[in-house]
This record gives sequence, structure tokens and C-alpha cells, in this order.
Amino acid sequence: MTMKKLYLGIPKGSLQEATLDMMKKAGYSVHVSSRSYYPSIDDEEISVRLIRPQDMARYVEKGIIDMGLTGADWVKESGSDVRVVISLVYAKQQLTKVRWVLAVPEDSKVRTVLDLQGKKIATELVNVTRQYLAERGVVADIEFSHGATEAKAPDLVDAIVELTETGSSLRANKLRIVDTIMESSTLLIANRHAWMDDWKRTKIENLAMLFEGAIIAREKIGLKMNVSNGALKQVLDKLPALRKPTISTLSEDAGYAIETVIDETIARKIIPELKRAGAEGIIEYPLNKVIL
Repeated sequence: MTMKKLYLGIPKGSLQEATLDMMKKAGYSVHVSSRSYYPSIDDEEISVRLIRPQDMARYVEKGIIDMGLTGADWVKESGSDVRVVISLVYAKQQLTKVRWVLAVPEDSKVRTVLDLQGKKIATELVNVTRQYLAERGVVADIEFSHGATEAKAPDLVDAIVELTETGSSLRANKLRIVDTIMESSTLLIANRHAWMDDWKRTKIENLAMLFEGAIIAREKIGLKMNVSNGALKQVLDKLPALRKPTISTLSEDAGYAIETVIDETIARKIIPELKRAGAEGIIEYPLNKVIL
């Protein structure tokens, strides 16, 4: 009997390492060879391919792969008819959405998009840019940019539409943001026929759950501690929990063991407060997945 396979597309390029890290925390070990577009994965029911995020939605729509990870920007740009399973907010550098922005040279007279009437704009996101301009009644010459878009203004074009996560590259090239065209996050998308297949749909939903859990866990940590009977209330009052903390009774009526999950950003503030409130043996530990 032939084993069933789910064909998964992983974005090649800037999102690749962040995606592989997310999958590792979700429980999947993916090995990418330097010369291969077919990574190995420790799940014999999944076959992985590296695909440019710009092309991912088209291949998913055509059924060449069953599911893929790509940006909402490229799904919109391609106009592909796919099933959006879940939005996963992670990017190359941080857990945030990225932005496509309209930018001009710092000394440009352009202040709003209306000032670009009849001007030339370079971008890789041609269709989305064209729609954005049309909605505002602006007619401009939009040229496709194969790369190094920031370097084209002002000598070759009047403005650019470019992807930014932190804005540092734009500032380095002395460009000023005029407007945000769209925000984008990573989407897990599926072929509509694959989604109708019970086995594939279950597999896709399982992956979506684990991927989301891995992303949520990146900003959380676990805490364990012991508390005497008399200090329980004071310690609990200090704990902001994802859910109510787990409280277990210690042997010989020695107090309680508490376990909880909190945002990593507040751990350094709250641990000293817990200690002063009476907590002992405080242990902080990292999380791979948090399934809500």
C-alpha cells in the first residue's frame, strides 16, 4: 500500500531560517542541503520543497504542493485562489508583521501619494501597488523591480514601494516613508482540493496547531516554585497567568508547588517580587509550544 504524502512548501530566502526554527520548536527537524530544493524532514508522511514565497500561492492553487508558508502580500499579489488556514505572525528578525511602504528620497517634494500623479514608481509588488494607486485616483508608471529597489530613487524612479521590517534599510538609503500600502504576515495556505481530503486536512490542521503553538511559545516562559501555606495568597497575587496557575500540595503539608506560564518580558521584574512574597526554589524554563 502506497503511503499517503502531504506536500509542504517552505519559503526560500529571508523567511527560510525563521521558518525552520519555528518548525523545530513545533517538533519537526528539517535538514536543508546547500544545493537541494528538497529538504529532508523527520516525518515520512510529509515531503518538503523550498519555493520562493512569490511563487508559493500559485503552486498551492495548482495542487503542485498541498500547502505552503508565504506572506499575505504574495497571496494578494498573485491573486491565487487558496485556502488560508491560519495567520502566523513571524518575520525574518522579529515576531511582528512586515509592511510594504511607499517611500521617496528624503529631499523629495512628494508629501502624499497624490503628488505621484504621472510619476514613476519601482516595486516588486506591482499588482498591489497598482490597486492602491487606483483606489486613490492616481495614475503612475509602475515598473517591476528585480531587486535593489532602494537604490533606484531618485536617479531612476521618483518613488519606490518596498518591504520593511524595521525601516533601517530605508533610512540607510536616505528614503522617507510616505504611506503604508499594506501590512503582511506569514500565512499557512492550502490547496482547496487537498483541504477537502480528510486525511490531508487533518494533517494540515495538526501542523497549523503546532506551528501556532511554537510561535506563541517564543514570547512565553514557564515558572515553577514552592510556597509555604502562609505565603500562598501573596505569591498568587503577583502572578499574571495565561490561565489560572497549577497548584499542587507538597508532601507532609509542607506547602504548595505552583506552575504557570508568563510573558518572557516580565520575568525579570516578577521573579524578585515572587521571592520577596515568599516563593522558594523558583525555576524558569523555556517553552517549545503553547497550545491555547
